[in-house]
Amino acid sequence: MVGVHETAIMVISCILCSVLLGFANATATSTYNVVKYGAKPDGKTDSTEPFIAAWQSACASPSPATIYVPKGRYLLRNTNFRGPCKGKVTFLIAGTLVAPEDYHALGNSGFWILFNHVENLVVSGGKLDAKGAAFWNCRRSGKTCPAGARSMTFNWVNNLVVSGLTSVNSQLSHLVINTCTNVLVKNVRLIAPDQSPNTDGIHVERSTGVTINGCTLQTGDDCISIGDATNNLFMSNIKCGPGHGVSIGSLGQNVDEKGVENVTLTNAIFSGSDNGVRIKTWARPSNGFVRNVVFQNIVMDKVQNPIIIDQNYCPNNQGCPAQTSGIKIRQITYLNINGSSATPEAVTFDCSPSNPCEGIKLQDINLTYNNKAAISSCKNIDGTSSGTLVLESCL
Repeated sequence: MVGVHETAIMVISCILCSVLLGFANATATSTYNVVKYGAKPDGKTDSTEPFIAAWQSACASPSPATIYVPKGRYLLRNTNFRGPCKGKVTFLIAGTLVAPEDYHALGNSGFWILFNHVENLVVSGGKLDAKGAAFWNCRRSGKTCPAGARSMTFNWVNNLVVSGLTSVNSQLSHLVINTCTNVLVKNVRLIAPDQSPNTDGIHVERSTGVTINGCTLQTGDDCISIGDATNNLFMSNIKCGPGHGVSIGSLGQNVDEKGVENVTLTNAIFSGSDNGVRIKTWARPSNGFVRNVVFQNIVMDKVQNPIIIDQNYCPNNQGCPAQTSGIKIRQITYLNINGSSATPEAVTFDCSPSNPCEGIKLQDINLTYNNKAAISSCKNIDGTSSGTLVLESCL
């Protein structure tokens, strides 16, 4: 016969088991292995449909779901991972995703791998190989070519983490953050040859609350490009080069723009890049602006244009001759920037005559050319310089 004390212990144990079981069920993660859906890790068999099927299953899961891509090479065509999903989805990649050999296969869609309308998404690890060389050759040859594809694009994705990803030889941009909120990109490596056209590393536009940390960016275009309607962007521990630097712009191609504000780049190294930190705007009317930007704690190593504002961007003199930029540039701070310029003029401020730059600050700038203080040039600018300056400042 069971005693009262033993009965109490059994009741408590049952309650505890029920609580623990409920907790386990609440936190359990369902895993969807793409191989079980028919994906082949041989790099030759088209695995697009199996990947989509795994995504649809994970996306429909009310509990947290993980899509697992084992080691191997998986051939994917244009792949659209579309939400909304019922719960958090983690895309865990141990293998390599490979684009088709024929660049025409990606057509004119503009994307290779696309995530859109998703909340609470994690993309972790893995490698993307977009095989962009043939497409670049087409572009250089002057032949009629497809529009090209960005390797991985996020449209309308909120609460996003991209971590540990490596992307090589993108046709166009490696990683695009578009119309997203609350994004963390960390420890990614994005690599394309120095002369590969338009292979931006990370492009951010129309997005709020983006953090980029610990990334190595070696590209043929901007390491990071920042488009219109971007605000609260924080970048740190960035290695850039080769490439065209960290660029805000080009802005002002359209009259109605929402502007860029609250941008910080700190603790960065630029090695042999065409530019360091750049703001670039079209020489045409616009309602846009750039304000509250800080570039600090930066090392330049033989950079062509370490610090530059160019408000007279007008490629091929088409669509903007004899016009001036309407973009208003305000409150830009350059702090503790050191190293070497590959040209005598390390700082160039070429601002708009109709909308001069205001509140530009240089503080503790040590930039040399051939072991001598580099020079700077200023047009249409109001600003100050202070602290230790190994630079012939025009402010």
